[in-house]
Amino acid sequence: ELIIVKNRDQTDAWQVYCASNTAAPETDYLVLNTTAATADNVDRWNDTAPSASVFTIGDGVEVNTNTEDYIAYCFHSVEGYSKVGSYEGNASTDGAFIYTGFRPAFIMLKCTSTTGNWVMEDSKRLGYNVENRDLYADSTEAEGDNNRLDMLSNGFKQRQTSGNSNEAQTYIYLAFAKSPFKTANAR
Repeated sequence: ELIIVKNRDQTDAWQVYCASNTAAPETDYLVLNTTAATADNVDRWNDTAPSASVFTIGDGVEVNTNTEDYIAYCFHSVEGYSKVGSYEGNASTDGAFIYTGFRPAFIMLKCTSTTGNWVMEDSKRLGYNVENRDLYADSTEAEGDNNRLDMLSNGFKQRQTSGNSNEAQTYIYLAFAKSPFKTANAR
């Protein structure tokens, strides 16, 4: 559902596939180390949806050059452990609720329909619900306290009208559970 590919031999950007990105995600890609919106080009994923065991790359140098080494991080939703998905922001401080089925410990999200940072939030650093510290995967900026979201027992809820997480746009996300057990919601 989510694949991140990096050329280990060159300074090429990190390429991202997400099944929840658009209606035709096999021709689209995002770049982890930029704020750019979704781009359309079949040279990343060869216009082929990944299966449970194989993903296909095109001939783009960012994902496929002869004699160069690449690494790929592949994620899929596992009930009670991880969730990959998308949601629509509503530009309200009473923002969208995103159901994951578990209390998140880590969330990474990105606006796909326009520019915006790759926002990462977790439950381990200073702050708790609305006071969570955020980091940007695409920036060297220090962590911030932007009062973005609440991590709840069964998902997360947006608390800011920010374009990075809750403007009236489409967002993708990757979340991991705080207590990765199928029925654990307690603190």
